[in-house]
Amino acid sequence: MVPHLVTALTGPINELEQRVLDSMPAIERWFRLEWMEHTPPFYSSVDVRNAGFKLAPVDTNLFPSGWNNLTPQMLPLAVQAAMAAIEKICPEARNLLVIPENGTPSSFYLANLAQLQRIFNMAGLNVRLGSIDPALKKNTTYELQSGETLTLEPVIRGKRRLGLKDFDPCTIFAQQRPERGCARHSGRNLRAIPVTPPARGLVDPAQEHALQVL
Repeated sequence: MVPHLVTALTGPINELEQRVLDSMPAIERWFRLEWMEHTPPFYSSVDVRNAGFKLAPVDTNLFPSGWNNLTPQMLPLAVQAAMAAIEKICPEARNLLVIPENGTPSSFYLANLAQLQRIFNMAGLNVRLGSIDPALKKNTTYELQSGETLTLEPVIRGKRRLGLKDFDPCTIFAQQRPERGCARHSGRNLRAIPVTPPARGLVDPAQEHALQVL
């Protein structure tokens, strides 16, 4: 599938772009073989600069917050990728707790969370949003520009588990850098559930050394 740009092409497709399209099977095979040898992050975004005669990655973000920018045509691919990653790393995952950034969320960030929640829902997970922001004392519902609503709930810290009221997650997905609060909140004794360190992906609870990032 070729992404459809918001800005329409003003001329014939460049020779470089045509070569990329013609070489798509070889490119996809290269990625597939590389991912077999090197575990990629569970998710990330890459900014690519197209100079017309060359393509170059200029920035990689391990904590992307622009999932709302995905076009409807790209959503099935995102769902398929999420299903493949979950099946590979934690196939029994059912309840997913997403921990967003602290602070008052902007409308764009809320739209990003809604899209992320939609992707994981379509991948077969029950998804709730739990905040570790000390300022959030009760469930808070936001209305998005699209007309959707999104609810953030305060996280409940148990002896060795994180969860929400009436929601016991088997998987945690932290969409924030460890130094921004998640590490201090979770501590190093959180074991009984699979966790998603942002830069590593889902891990089995037996991998205790990986849990220390939370």
